[in-house]
Amino acid sequence: MTIRQWLTSAALSAGLGLGAIIPAYAAEKKAEFTFGSLQALPADAAKAQAEGWIKKAMPSYDTAAFTKIWADADASVLDRTLATLELGSPEAKKVLADARNADRDAPKAVPAILKDEKQDKFFRANLALGFSRNLTNARVYEESLEALAAVKPEDTVEPGTALFHRAVAEHALIKKDDAMRSIVRLLDDVSDAPDRYKMLATIMFIDMGNWKRDEKDLANIKRLMDNSERRLTQARGGKVTQEIQKKIVFRLDELIKEKEQQAKGGGQCNGGSCPNGGQGTQPGAGSKNPSSNAPDSTIMGGSGEGKVDEKKLKEFAEKWGTMPEKDRARAIVEITKDLPARYRVVIEEYFKSLSSATASK
Repeated sequence: MTIRQWLTSAALSAGLGLGAIIPAYAAEKKAEFTFGSLQALPADAAKAQAEGWIKKAMPSYDTAAFTKIWADADASVLDRTLATLELGSPEAKKVLADARNADRDAPKAVPAILKDEKQDKFFRANLALGFSRNLTNARVYEESLEALAAVKPEDTVEPGTALFHRAVAEHALIKKDDAMRSIVRLLDDVSDAPDRYKMLATIMFIDMGNWKRDEKDLANIKRLMDNSERRLTQARGGKVTQEIQKKIVFRLDELIKEKEQQAKGGGQCNGGSCPNGGQGTQPGAGSKNPSSNAPDSTIMGGSGEGKVDEKKLKEFAEKWGTMPEKDRARAIVEITKDLPARYRVVIEEYFKSLSSATASK
């Protein structure tokens, strides 16, 4: 049984629909799947390819340094390959040096050399993998994914590493179908993928199987918030971050409007049967001070209309970094005062994430 078949069986036994778990094209594009034939290059084969490349790139290269690199059996094949690229190319050395500093200064674009299809395939594929690996580890997912998307895992010395980091970036950027396809390839097609990669990939796969399609689902909104917070922490508050924040505001507003309509439609509990055997009531009817707590999703008649002021939410998000602490506290109270508890929590967490990002700059 292949990993693809096992994941399908696991999804069905867990009560998850196959269509929601396995993207249709994961089964259709069979040409991309090699069923266990992908594996890391042995050290001697990788050394031979690296030596062939460096002789062309820099005929007068330091042979002693090259020999020392490949004599280090404790270093991975990928690390030895990257060290060779740095030895033979000043451009590669700069690309990798910048990538190592991505946690302090996140690159804002993929280096042109990684997009240049005229570059040697061995050089370009492995340099892209080294660049992407460091960026993924620093949570700079956008450029990591862009660099990996330009090369084939098969052209790298460690296809499993390429597929794993691609899947991590796709998962973090909420690209569910792409991430699932990368994970299936990693688990099913790479015969020597490290156990840690396989374990984390399986966890990501099952996690995505539980993602809801509804864009207004609170968990989906929270994932957008996480991406906004991450980008702000990296001082990447430009157009992309602003678009994410617009989505957050829009989806929160739509979600709250939807709950308002549900409340106006009768205020009933689960088809008319409330937990204690009673019947639902119209919003605002009866006592404003009930003896028991109302469900979080109910908009109370005595607590305002339950609407979020979209303009204010957007305005506060844009100028949050320059607002004094007391004004921030007042802003959160103003925005959330009429909201049900569960929505207050989400919006409060969003603005707390903005506070953390601002403080870390």
